[in-house]
Amino acid sequence: MRNLWLTAGAIALFTLFGIVRGLAASPEDTLILNLPGGEVRIALRPDIAPKHVAQIKKLVRQGEYDNVAFHRVIDGFMAQTGDVQFGDLEDGYSEQRVGTGGSGLPDIPAEFSNTNFMRGVVGMARSQDPDSANSQFFIMFDAAPHLHGGYTVVGEVEAGMEFVDALKKGSPAQNGSVNDPDRIISAKIAADQ
Repeated sequence: MRNLWLTAGAIALFTLFGIVRGLAASPEDTLILNLPGGEVRIALRPDIAPKHVAQIKKLVRQGEYDNVAFHRVIDGFMAQTGDVQFGDLEDGYSEQRVGTGGSGLPDIPAEFSNTNFMRGVVGMARSQDPDSANSQFFIMFDAAPHLHGGYTVVGEVEAGMEFVDALKKGSPAQNGSVNDPDRIISAKIAADQ
Protein backbone atom coordinates (compact mmCIF):
# COMPACT_ATOMS: atom_id res chain seq x y z
CA MET A 1 0.00 0.00 0.00
CA ARG A 2 2.88 2.34 0.84
CA ASN A 3 4.30 1.91 -2.71
CA LEU A 4 0.92 2.74 -4.21
CA TRP A 5 0.78 6.01 -2.26
CA LEU A 6 4.36 6.88 -3.21
CA THR A 7 3.62 6.22 -6.89
CA ALA A 8 0.42 8.27 -6.79
CA GLY A 9 2.24 11.08 -5.01
CA ALA A 10 5.08 11.07 -7.54
CA ILE A 11 2.62 11.21 -10.47
CA ALA A 12 0.79 14.12 -8.83
CA LEU A 13 4.05 16.03 -8.32
CA PHE A 14 5.28 15.34 -11.86
CA THR A 15 1.95 16.53 -13.27
CA LEU A 16 1.96 19.62 -11.06
CA PHE A 17 5.41 20.62 -12.29
CA GLY A 18 4.74 19.82 -15.94
CA ILE A 19 7.09 16.86 -16.12
CA VAL A 20 4.59 14.29 -17.42
CA ARG A 21 4.36 14.80 -21.16
CA GLY A 22 2.60 13.24 -24.09
CA LEU A 23 -0.89 12.97 -22.62
CA ALA A 24 -3.45 12.70 -25.42
CA ALA A 25 -5.83 15.63 -25.82
CA SER A 26 -9.49 15.33 -26.72
CA PRO A 27 -10.35 15.91 -30.40
CA GLU A 28 -11.77 19.32 -29.44
CA ASP A 29 -8.37 20.29 -28.02
CA THR A 30 -6.18 18.77 -30.75
CA LEU A 31 -4.77 21.15 -33.36
CA ILE A 32 -3.63 19.52 -36.61
CA LEU A 33 -1.13 21.43 -38.75
CA ASN A 34 -0.50 20.08 -42.23
CA LEU A 35 3.08 21.07 -43.07
CA PRO A 36 5.08 20.38 -46.24
CA GLY A 37 6.58 17.22 -44.68
CA GLY A 38 3.47 15.87 -42.98
CA GLU A 39 0.94 16.24 -40.19
CA VAL A 40 1.74 17.72 -36.78
CA ARG A 41 -0.70 17.04 -33.92
CA ILE A 42 -0.69 19.50 -31.03
CA ALA A 43 -2.44 18.91 -27.70
CA LEU A 44 -3.87 22.31 -26.78
CA ARG A 45 -3.92 23.27 -23.09
CA PRO A 46 -7.16 25.07 -22.16
CA ASP A 47 -6.46 24.06 -18.56
CA ILE A 48 -3.57 26.57 -18.36
CA ALA A 49 -4.40 29.06 -21.15
CA PRO A 50 -8.16 29.03 -21.82
CA LYS A 51 -8.35 32.44 -23.53
CA HIS A 52 -5.37 31.80 -25.80
CA VAL A 53 -6.60 28.34 -26.77
CA ALA A 54 -10.09 29.69 -27.50
CA GLN A 55 -8.60 32.36 -29.79
CA ILE A 56 -6.40 29.84 -31.63
CA LYS A 57 -9.38 27.54 -32.17
CA LYS A 58 -11.50 30.42 -33.45
CA LEU A 59 -8.79 31.45 -35.93
CA VAL A 60 -8.28 27.84 -37.04
CA ARG A 61 -12.01 27.42 -37.65
CA GLN A 62 -12.03 30.63 -39.70
CA GLY A 63 -9.20 29.24 -41.88
CA GLU A 64 -6.89 32.07 -40.85
CA TYR A 65 -3.78 29.91 -40.39
CA ASP A 66 -3.98 28.25 -43.81
CA ASN A 67 -0.95 29.20 -45.99
CA VAL A 68 0.69 31.20 -43.20
CA ALA A 69 4.50 31.24 -43.24
CA PHE A 70 6.94 29.97 -40.66
CA HIS A 71 8.63 33.36 -40.93
CA ARG A 72 11.18 32.98 -38.10
CA VAL A 73 12.91 29.64 -37.58
CA ILE A 74 16.01 29.48 -35.38
CA ASP A 75 17.81 26.13 -35.33
CA GLY A 76 18.06 24.79 -31.78
CA PHE A 77 15.49 27.29 -30.47
CA MET A 78 12.06 27.56 -32.11
CA ALA A 79 9.89 27.92 -35.25
CA GLN A 80 7.49 30.88 -35.27
CA THR A 81 4.33 31.24 -37.37
CA GLY A 82 0.79 32.56 -37.08
CA ASP A 83 1.01 36.11 -38.47
CA VAL A 84 -2.36 35.90 -40.22
CA GLN A 85 -2.18 39.59 -41.22
CA PHE A 86 1.17 39.69 -43.05
CA GLY A 87 2.20 36.02 -43.21
CA ASP A 88 -0.38 34.51 -45.59
CA LEU A 89 1.75 33.41 -48.55
CA GLU A 90 -1.26 33.47 -50.88
CA ASP A 91 -3.02 36.61 -49.66
CA GLY A 92 -1.22 39.64 -48.27
CA TYR A 93 2.28 38.30 -47.55
CA SER A 94 4.75 41.06 -46.75
CA GLU A 95 8.40 40.09 -46.37
CA GLN A 96 9.06 43.42 -44.61
CA ARG A 97 6.13 43.21 -42.16
CA VAL A 98 5.70 39.48 -41.48
CA GLY A 99 6.07 38.88 -37.77
CA THR A 100 4.57 42.24 -36.82
CA GLY A 101 0.90 41.45 -37.46
CA GLY A 102 -1.91 39.71 -35.69
CA SER A 103 -5.54 39.05 -36.47
CA GLY A 104 -8.75 41.07 -36.40
CA LEU A 105 -9.39 39.71 -32.90
CA PRO A 106 -8.27 41.53 -29.74
CA ASP A 107 -4.96 40.84 -28.03
CA ILE A 108 -5.15 38.43 -25.09
CA PRO A 109 -4.05 39.04 -21.50
CA ALA A 110 -1.12 36.87 -20.43
CA GLU A 111 -1.88 33.40 -19.02
CA PHE A 112 1.57 32.49 -17.75
CA SER A 113 1.97 29.12 -16.04
CA ASN A 114 4.57 26.90 -14.41
CA THR A 115 4.83 24.78 -17.56
CA ASN A 116 8.41 24.83 -18.84
CA PHE A 117 9.46 25.58 -22.39
CA MET A 118 10.88 22.25 -23.52
CA ARG A 119 11.17 20.55 -26.91
CA GLY A 120 7.73 20.38 -28.55
CA VAL A 121 6.06 22.96 -26.31
CA VAL A 122 3.93 25.53 -28.15
CA GLY A 123 3.91 29.11 -26.86
CA MET A 124 2.32 32.38 -27.87
CA ALA A 125 4.51 35.06 -29.42
CA ARG A 126 4.09 38.61 -28.16
CA SER A 127 5.74 42.01 -28.09
CA GLN A 128 7.40 43.48 -24.98
CA ASP A 129 3.89 43.94 -23.56
CA PRO A 130 2.97 40.66 -21.82
CA ASP A 131 -0.68 41.21 -22.77
CA SER A 132 -0.06 41.53 -26.53
CA ALA A 133 -0.34 37.92 -27.75
CA ASN A 134 -2.84 37.60 -30.60
CA SER A 135 -2.36 34.95 -33.30
CA GLN A 136 1.35 34.19 -33.58
CA PHE A 137 2.79 31.12 -31.90
CA PHE A 138 6.05 29.18 -31.81
CA ILE A 139 7.08 25.55 -31.44
CA MET A 140 10.20 24.79 -29.42
CA PHE A 141 13.08 22.77 -30.92
CA ASP A 142 14.80 22.55 -27.54
CA ALA A 143 14.50 23.73 -23.93
CA ALA A 144 14.60 27.49 -23.32
CA PRO A 145 14.61 28.21 -19.58
CA HIS A 146 14.74 31.96 -20.19
CA LEU A 147 11.13 31.76 -21.49
CA HIS A 148 9.71 29.94 -18.42
CA GLY A 149 6.97 32.01 -16.81
CA GLY A 150 7.34 34.88 -19.30
CA TYR A 151 5.32 33.55 -22.24
CA THR A 152 2.00 31.73 -22.41
CA VAL A 153 2.16 27.99 -23.10
CA VAL A 154 -0.79 26.86 -25.24
CA GLY A 155 0.08 23.26 -26.07
CA GLU A 156 2.56 20.55 -26.88
CA VAL A 157 3.34 18.54 -29.99
CA GLU A 158 1.99 14.99 -29.60
CA ALA A 159 3.08 13.68 -33.00
CA GLY A 160 4.94 14.91 -36.07
CA MET A 161 7.75 16.87 -34.42
CA GLU A 162 10.05 15.54 -37.16
CA PHE A 163 8.11 17.70 -39.63
CA VAL A 164 8.70 20.79 -37.49
CA ASP A 165 12.41 19.83 -37.34
CA ALA A 166 12.46 19.71 -41.16
CA LEU A 167 11.23 23.30 -41.64
CA LYS A 168 13.55 25.61 -43.55
CA LYS A 169 15.77 27.45 -41.07
CA GLY A 170 16.37 31.17 -41.05
CA SER A 171 19.58 33.10 -41.03
CA PRO A 172 21.13 33.57 -37.57
CA ALA A 173 22.41 36.95 -38.81
CA GLN A 174 18.78 37.99 -39.42
CA ASN A 175 17.34 36.69 -36.11
CA GLY A 176 15.96 33.59 -37.84
CA SER A 177 14.14 35.39 -40.64
CA VAL A 178 13.44 32.88 -43.42
CA ASN A 179 13.71 33.63 -47.14
CA ASP A 180 11.08 31.69 -49.15
CA PRO A 181 9.62 30.19 -45.95
CA ASP A 182 7.72 26.95 -45.44
CA ARG A 183 4.05 27.30 -44.52
CA ILE A 184 1.14 25.82 -42.68
CA ILE A 185 -0.68 24.26 -45.62
CA SER A 186 -3.82 23.93 -43.52
CA ALA A 187 -4.83 23.95 -39.87
CA LYS A 188 -7.79 22.07 -38.39
CA ILE A 189 -9.22 21.07 -35.03
CA ALA A 190 -9.47 17.27 -34.90
CA ALA A 191 -13.11 17.39 -33.76
CA ASP A 192 -14.03 19.14 -37.03
CA GLN A 193 -12.69 16.42 -39.34
